Amino acid sequence: MNKNNNLNNGFTTRKSVDGMVGVPRTQGVGGMINSSSSQHASHGKILNKKTIQINPSSDISRQRAAAQLNNKINPAIDTKRRVSAQDVINRGAKRDLDDSLNAIDLQEQKQNKKDDPKRKAKRRKIIKYVSIIVGVLIVLVIGFIVIKAILAGNKSFQGGFLGFIQKAKLKQDANGRSNILIFGTSEDSDGGNHPGGNLTDSIMVLSVNQTKKDAYMVSVPRDLWVKLDTPCDIGREEKINTVYMCASSDGKNDPKGSDALRKKVSQILGLDVQYYAHLNYKVVSDAVNAVGGVDVKIETDDPRGIYDPNFDWTCSYKCKMVNYKNGQIAHLDGPHALALARARNAQGGYGLSGGNFDRERNQQKILRALQEKSLSAGTLADVSKVIGLIDALGNNLRTNINTSEVRTLMELAQSIKGDKLKSISLDEEGKAVVTTGQYLGRSIVRPVDGVYDYSGIQALVAKNIKNEKTPAKEDAKVSVYNGSGIEGLAKKSADKLKAQGISIGEIGNAPGVKRRDTVIYQVQNGFPSTKSLLESHYGVSVVSGGNIPVSSEGVQFVVILGTSAQ
Repeated sequence: MNKNNNLNNGFTTRKSVDGMVGVPRTQGVGGMINSSSSQHASHGKILNKKTIQINPSSDISRQRAAAQLNNKINPAIDTKRRVSAQDVINRGAKRDLDDSLNAIDLQEQKQNKKDDPKRKAKRRKIIKYVSIIVGVLIVLVIGFIVIKAILAGNKSFQGGFLGFIQKAKLKQDANGRSNILIFGTSEDSDGGNHPGGNLTDSIMVLSVNQTKKDAYMVSVPRDLWVKLDTPCDIGREEKINTVYMCASSDGKNDPKGSDALRKKVSQILGLDVQYYAHLNYKVVSDAVNAVGGVDVKIETDDPRGIYDPNFDWTCSYKCKMVNYKNGQIAHLDGPHALALARARNAQGGYGLSGGNFDRERNQQKILRALQEKSLSAGTLADVSKVIGLIDALGNNLRTNINTSEVRTLMELAQSIKGDKLKSISLDEEGKAVVTTGQYLGRSIVRPVDGVYDYSGIQALVAKNIKNEKTPAKEDAKVSVYNGSGIEGLAKKSADKLKAQGISIGEIGNAPGVKRRDTVIYQVQNGFPSTKSLLESHYGVSVVSGGNIPVSSEGVQFVVILGTSAQ
């Protein structure tokens, strides 16, 4: 088709030989489009001058290139086969322009689709449905976690599931502290019940002030020698780790055994322990695994570090379960954390020269690390970790804490971290209030002041817990009478009480025959710290009222010593 037959208002249409759309004829094929002034039509649409910009100076370059190419063509070649250099360049320009126009058309089509009201409405519906589905999934996950927590809580805590929505304060002693006995047994740690599984190898007390948001941890040595308040076939006196086993009938009556241990620990520490939490060792392994492991610093007086082969059987002796360098920050999974919590070089090894005392320190470190990891943002944001912790506690925790008190306890756990959680050591070098020794042919731990004399332990606890009222502040008077027939026993016993800050009334001999058991009479109500100290000092409970066979004038307590007090 001839170009002259395709004129339309001075523009060359897309059907022209050049194949260009909306190109002014005044520009010619070489000039193409004037970027500074021309507007062009494509399928009835106007193209803005900024859409396509071709340098008009390219006409000169194209003409020069065509001339050079024509000069190089051999004149002897048949003119029918001769290719015009100018045509080659024109066709290249045509392709460039077509590509640009096609790109513009494609862009316009995409924009038209994007602006289409029907497409917008469809897109909004999709977003709405996706949002609903995601919201439902979140609600289901949260609901699942809440239900698991309630079910686990019902297994572990006292009270109904409705208690979880309440926020009751924890019980407090006269000094504003809430004291929780935490003890562990190993009845399920080795894959089932086994002999000695209900011995409490881990005993500690957590003392919390709900107002000041501070807490103290103190471990009670499992080999501490005590008198048993519950008749037991092993005798009337034994290590404290037998108290739960005896009182619970070897685990058959958990509440009774837990309560007996709670009372005994209260006597020893001079604290009113209101709560108990009984854990089996499996909770340590499961909880540590649930949070992805914990980091614990290894500290020992042995430069080699710590090694205890006693737990290598758990990996068929193909590994070393407790083998760390001194000063190492050890990342522990569940089984390794449990092994370290139980290690004391009982079957050889090195690095735990303190035996059970070193084990208690490592147990406290693991609990600290577990608390921090459990309450970290990374754990609380991970659904699988939260569920793992719930399962670990639900399957392995028994306590007298009520469901209505759980929220308060959780808030305290989040608030009390770092230096707000302190440890009290009973065997601190130079300040130890307990020691090891032999008694009745047995290797035991006993107070430095003597077997059954826990006054030094109580004084240390009172000193560290700042707001603890002491017997000295209560200013109660105690008269001491000798009913044992052992010369000088009343004076010796009174001197020990006086050293603990107790004011002494009368010292003398009790009338009547020689007696075996010591009796403590309370003449006037109150004075809880003095009462607690006397009970722990003599290992018997205080009797309120009754017929007192000696003078009680001007005093709050009367002690009549038996031969058991020597």
